[in-house]
Amino acid sequence: MRQNHETVKRSRGRPQKRCDADTLHLIVEAADREFQSKGYAGTSIMTVAQRAGVSTKTLYKLVATKAELFERTIQDRIGRFLLDVVDDISDDLDPRAALEHILFAFGVLTLSPETIAITRLVISECERFPEVARAFYQSAIVPVNGIIEAWLTRQKDKGLLRFDDVHITSGLLRGMMIMEPQRTAMMGQRGAPHRDEIALRARQCADVFYNGCKA
Repeated sequence: MRQNHETVKRSRGRPQKRCDADTLHLIVEAADREFQSKGYAGTSIMTVAQRAGVSTKTLYKLVATKAELFERTIQDRIGRFLLDVVDDISDDLDPRAALEHILFAFGVLTLSPETIAITRLVISECERFPEVARAFYQSAIVPVNGIIEAWLTRQKDKGLLRFDDVHITSGLLRGMMIMEPQRTAMMGQRGAPHRDEIALRARQCADVFYNGCKA
């Protein structure tokens, strides 16, 4: 009986060490919450480490600077959008339905309370910390615009849509989808829209745009 007890006790062993990827994920999530609540200037590496449950030494081993940490939080958010769009939009999908899906995913990304908080942060602190604006532009705006422009270009090449300049057209489409609700929320006139409101807006924007640009 004692032998069995000792065997069970030994089988527990030392707790399994967390891999760097999992630790980094915890750090990025903690940093995202800190940036949203305290801003860039008010966030410290020590508080991020404490929130993530790791030492500052471990954090610095995985992320060298606060600027890099901020960039990783943006990349994590944008990565989910890119996966959602790339995985679900195929060239076989009806272009009108595909457009609505893209706009909905774009709206969920940009009109969430978290993204609105980060956008406020970037606007308010970009002069003091230009690295914040640079990270947001390179890691958020550029890849999102690229996905939308690439899809528009494919539809134009197939002869399904007609427009002159893809960059201008993409800007008009994105503005139609998010400008009014984002601006209203950022000015504190109302909260961020719910998913059903975003879905309705995506459907209406897709109708207006597709009917106006279809060949």
